[in-house]
Amino acid sequence: MKRSEINARLLEGAKFFEAMHFLLPPFAAYRLPQWREVADRAQEIFDLQLGWDLTAFGGDDFYKQGLLLFTLRNGRVGSAQYPKPYAEKIMMVRENQITPRHFHWHKREDIINRGGGKLVIELYHADPEHNTLVEGSFPIHVNGMPRTLDPGDKVILAPGESVCLEPIHAHLFYAEPGFGPVLAGEVSAVNDDNTDNCFIDGVPRFDPVEEDVEPDLIPAADYARFLPEARHDA
Repeated sequence: MKRSEINARLLEGAKFFEAMHFLLPPFAAYRLPQWREVADRAQEIFDLQLGWDLTAFGGDDFYKQGLLLFTLRNGRVGSAQYPKPYAEKIMMVRENQITPRHFHWHKREDIINRGGGKLVIELYHADPEHNTLVEGSFPIHVNGMPRTLDPGDKVILAPGESVCLEPIHAHLFYAEPGFGPVLAGEVSAVNDDNTDNCFIDGVPRFDPVEEDVEPDLIPAADYARFLPEARHDA
């Protein structure tokens, strides 16, 4: 993905969150000069990858397959320095913009429609021990109530609704066409995008970046690229 596209998409996301009255922390608006001013005090942000995240999952059409999100808080398993056992993200999910099928080996998460359109989640029965999908029905809780689904069944969340996803729940999601983008929240156990994602169809979580222009807003994955202070990992 070109840096110019990353810059444009992140600004679109910032405007969407503002329009939805979801307030981000101050560092969401930092450019490189501001990051350099606070870098010696921002180690938690750097180490836990708090902030902007954008991916096309290795594809060439972000609007068809992609996701924009912001990690608000996080911890680290087994860390005395960062002992939080929870994480939180906010996402902009566009109409028919697919986040491909994946599950997490460890993370349990609630996905919440916090406003906007309708969030469609296609669910599959995963076997995390063998990194594959399996046949047969499986249990899930939607809005705190149990259901039984078959592989490929859809759960459609209107604003205010939520679903709890366990490691056995491989999921694909997008915003239902005709209702606008979704402000989707994620409340979960500690998040580690480097080691706790299994994409069933083999897509990558992060994209290579072509540096065609200077960065504007800085994705969390790029802190170490532009800020020497971020290269320390406690």
